[in-house]
Amino acid sequence: MGRSNRGLDAGNIELKGVNFSHLPKLKRFISPFKWYLLLALALAVAMSLLSTAGPLLVRRAIDVDIPSGDFSGLSKTALTYLGIMVFIEVLSVSQRYVMSWTGQHMLYSMRRALFSHLQDLGLDFYDKLQAGRIMSRVTGDIESLNQLISSGVLGLLTDLVTLFAIITVMVQMNLKLALATLTVVPLLFLVVWTLRTRMTRAYHRVRRRIADIAANLQESISGMKIVQAFSREELNAEKFSDTNYESFQAQLEAAWLHALFHPMVDIISALGSALIVYYGGLRMSWNDPTVTVGTIVAFLNYMTRFFWPIRNLTEVYNLILQAGVSSERVFEILETEPNVKDKEDAIELGEIRGHVRFNNVVFGYEPGLPVLHGVSIEAKPNETIALVGPTGAGKSSIINLLCRFYDVDEGEILVDGVDIRDVTLDSLRRNLGIVLQDTFIFSGTVRDNIRYGRLDATDEEIEEAARIVGAHEFISRLPDGYDTEVRERGSRLSVGQRQLLSFARALLADPRILILDEATSSVDAYTEYLIQKALEKLFRGRTSIVIAHRLSTIRNADRIYVIEDGRVAEVGNHDELIDKGGLYKALYEKQFAGAPLVGPEHEPEADVLGSDTGRGVTGTLRLRPEQAD
Repeated sequence: MGRSNRGLDAGNIELKGVNFSHLPKLKRFISPFKWYLLLALALAVAMSLLSTAGPLLVRRAIDVDIPSGDFSGLSKTALTYLGIMVFIEVLSVSQRYVMSWTGQHMLYSMRRALFSHLQDLGLDFYDKLQAGRIMSRVTGDIESLNQLISSGVLGLLTDLVTLFAIITVMVQMNLKLALATLTVVPLLFLVVWTLRTRMTRAYHRVRRRIADIAANLQESISGMKIVQAFSREELNAEKFSDTNYESFQAQLEAAWLHALFHPMVDIISALGSALIVYYGGLRMSWNDPTVTVGTIVAFLNYMTRFFWPIRNLTEVYNLILQAGVSSERVFEILETEPNVKDKEDAIELGEIRGHVRFNNVVFGYEPGLPVLHGVSIEAKPNETIALVGPTGAGKSSIINLLCRFYDVDEGEILVDGVDIRDVTLDSLRRNLGIVLQDTFIFSGTVRDNIRYGRLDATDEEIEEAARIVGAHEFISRLPDGYDTEVRERGSRLSVGQRQLLSFARALLADPRILILDEATSSVDAYTEYLIQKALEKLFRGRTSIVIAHRLSTIRNADRIYVIEDGRVAEVGNHDELIDKGGLYKALYEKQFAGAPLVGPEHEPEADVLGSDTGRGVTGTLRLRPEQAD
């Protein structure tokens, strides 16, 4: 089934050489901006060629204008020098603007492409890769690739043009002095080659450790309530400190290797300058007419300018190393195929009656480890069926398969007689509405959250949906009503309030098939009473599939499927299963018999829904099911 992600961002993997084969794939992001890049390159080349004129003008001033006392010529030489320098700066500003504009557009397109692809990847991908590590790739790694494209590649080409131009001018000025000067170049490349492997490993380690920090930070912030509830602040701080120290060590090693380049380049540059002075002086003492004071000064200037691009090349090399690591990580995601995707000839499901059937379904999250074994379930149009069973029995896995978060290994799932693998995901999920136990509320307003499943809904329709499920009353008491900001994950709302919002959201979407995955197990009895009233409206005219730990949710189901160890152990309605005296009766006696049956006569006088602070509704302790459940 291909549910493995090849160990994306596995822990302490063995560091290896960077795989640069991914870098050519950046062409897809570069091509739309190639003309802007060519313009920036042309400007950079013009700057490089013009920069070689400066030492030649200095040489003329020293060898011609000053000795001859031609102050008019000296003035022209100086003004020409100034004009060229000013023009170079104008070109530099233009080139930087073009590259900044191009770089930001490429950064935008790369992040958009990566985020869009992340939306298409199945839950199996997110099961195995921490959110913080994904965030690291969308932010840091994309930025690294952008720097290579917008600065590194262009800088590399510019520096190569500059080096070629300087060498050409030096050879034309004096071949022997040029050859003596360039003898230091092999020594420089020897240094670069020696440090290359260590730098590759260092930058690979840096990227891994940055991802570790992002993952640790995301997890700690998301679970801050639990952290503080269990007094884990100090332990979490120690854990983060260890992760941060590993990043510190990796960054320090990379910085040390990076810093080592500059003094080595400076030493080699000083050696080259010393050779110019020494050998040039010797040639002058031998009365060589091709070597003058102006020539030596020009060569010294060119030697300094020669090592500018050499220094830049080391920077570009570092960018290439970082981008090599980043491209491997980014394209690792971009080339990960969604485990669940549309067939080429997938059809639109269209309007359905809501007849759901599981035929001998076998499924496992890992190959060879099935959690469902030949499950057969049927929900006819407008029926309500319930799934009950011990934790880990496979109930939530059945829901995951119906929503096509995963695909079956064997068997089939039919909706109105059509295999759901033969229809488009969008058309299937448009007909499904799902309410989970752990309701996710997005940052934004109450109105935005209810409208989430149907963006074209009017304000009147939103309020009507809230009234039907019993949420309008508490929403009206919020500071700004439906326009109240609920903050991240709905932190301003209680558990019950968030659950009622999720029901309003499902009702507004008007799905043909409604799925409730333990949607009432985390609320108190009175809030459950409100939810039961909402469910009566939600179930009406829909096929409903319910996973529940509360008797009041399932006792009126048309059919109850008892799931045990990934198999259907019993089927029947409540009374039939009680009469059988099997697993359902045992579960009923353990879990359901003491469940409160709340009706209007039990409604408390006090307002137990609470205020907008989210403290009014108490929760019922439940162990979180494992992935198979």
